[in-house]
Amino acid sequence: MTENIKISDLQLDDHNANKGGERGTYMIRRSLERLGAGRSILVDKNGKVIAGNKTLESAGDVGIDDVILVRTRGNQLVAVMREDLDLDDPSGEARQLAYADNRAGEVSLTWDADVLAADIADGVDLSDWFKPLELSAILVGLGMPEDWTEYDESAADDVKFNECPSCGYKWPK
Repeated sequence: MTENIKISDLQLDDHNANKGGERGTYMIRRSLERLGAGRSILVDKNGKVIAGNKTLESAGDVGIDDVILVRTRGNQLVAVMREDLDLDDPSGEARQLAYADNRAGEVSLTWDADVLAADIADGVDLSDWFKPLELSAILVGLGMPEDWTEYDESAADDVKFNECPSCGYKWPK
């Protein structure tokens, strides 16, 4: 079931872990101005944005006021068909939109370490979406727990190695 609503009926996620950035915001806005809306956003049952906060912000900024709301329970894929675009058209607008969508998503991603840390503390399981080292790289600026043991490079002095008798390659025991 679809219904027509206004963009003002939707709410941004005030706990969004993506802070975004100036360049990414520019790219999203520019894409919307030049090529129009190319993808949907995802909102919860209350109209609060789950995915697409930066797109919603930019859409409002460029004067897109109307929204087609598609109600679903997540067991069907929602496809947006742009009747004015054709990937085989030599004008390249559809291809430009594909690049704009992928590149803007890449450039506009700036993780908010405080939000990630708060979600982890609240029990949100991010293990399917982040490797431990990826999370560590994001959270490193927040400081270490009091019981954290810090090591310097001298710890490597005690490592014992095996050595291949044929080629001399060494690896830790």
